[in-house]
Amino acid sequence: MTNNASGRNNLRRYVRSAVELPVTVADSNNSVNGHIQFDTQDLSVGGAFVRSDLLFEVGEELGLMFGLPDGKQVRARGRVVRVARETGDEGVAGMGIEFVELPDADRDAILALVTRGSHG
Repeated sequence: MTNNASGRNNLRRYVRSAVELPVTVADSNNSVNGHIQFDTQDLSVGGAFVRSDLLFEVGEELGLMFGLPDGKQVRARGRVVRVARETGDEGVAGMGIEFVELPDADRDAILALVTRGSHG
């Protein structure tokens, strides 16, 4: 695997869509008191880039909850695979999160959203 930005696009396995959705995050150890609200910057069936100034550690598992534009509520478990500071290639601080548990119905709903785009 490469760490440079030019090679990163070649590593992506899933269709992504620029979509802004509020995401509620809880860490797996419950060391965060309550839930934290973030926004996605992009989304795929493989994961999401979540904008945030509060950054978890690479490898940390999180519980994620978010609503799709059609009203479907998605619950997933994810692992932080990348952390970007303000100078990251997205230009904003946040985390790349890979879904490690995602029910099939939620995966299908996300796939439908990113295939048609966030405005469809």
